[in-house]
Amino acid sequence: MTSSTTEPDAVRAWQEWREGRLTTVAAPYGPLALVGTHWLADHPDGRIAGLPGNWTVAADGAAVVLRAAPEDGLTVDGAPAAGTVRLDRDGGPAAARVAHGARRLVVLEREGLWAVRDFDPDSPSRRAFAGIDVHPYDARWVRPGLFRPYAERRTVQVPNADGQERGFVLGGELAFTLDGDEHTLQVAVEPDGSLWAVLADATSGTDSYRFRFLRTPEPAADGTVPVDLNRTQLPPCAFADHFICPFPTPGNTLPFALRAGERNALVR
Repeated sequence: MTSSTTEPDAVRAWQEWREGRLTTVAAPYGPLALVGTHWLADHPDGRIAGLPGNWTVAADGAAVVLRAAPEDGLTVDGAPAAGTVRLDRDGGPAAARVAHGARRLVVLEREGLWAVRDFDPDSPSRRAFAGIDVHPYDARWVRPGLFRPYAERRTVQVPNADGQERGFVLGGELAFTLDGDEHTLQVAVEPDGSLWAVLADATSGTDSYRFRFLRTPEPAADGTVPVDLNRTQLPPCAFADHFICPFPTPGNTLPFALRAGERNALVR
């Protein structure tokens, strides 16, 4: 918390962040709506159980080819699908070109592998969602941080929630002090300059989900950046099993109990 920010202001800002998180998670096509991630390499004949149409990787490996008949009930760009259409990766459900009724079928690419994600606003997870268990705001968890960029970005292999290992690109370390001790997290640098850490702590898997995400604003020119651990958040795979969230990179397990931020998803 900076000297120009009072604690009531900070609490209000955190409450707005929390309300925004609930809105995003519970949205019709938010993470709770994901009911399947189907890797096309596992379906060489193009047929995916529960999804109409025929889905294959293009001969050049740079897109997905959908073959659909009118009876499949699919739409592409809002019009009934009939014939063959080439599909590039989608930016998410809001940008998905293909739909089946209320469901949105999102084309995904990871490290040269293509998949189709099925988002259903009537998913069991979305209907059962009862909120997010979160720790109360505590100014103690707002720390001044320092970003130390690497000379060159590094790629490390880390396990993902689906059991596969994938590359995770790191841009540097984020350092902060707590109770006189310095702690560091390896972080990715997002396209907008903000930082993203995947972390665990002494509560992970017991008092909180097995790992969590932390995002910060873009650091200032001198590397300083506020670290608000009250905004530690659950990864998408805490809401649906079909996400492929990366696990924490080596060294990103904090040696203390981080009783701040989101703990677990609540269900009815």
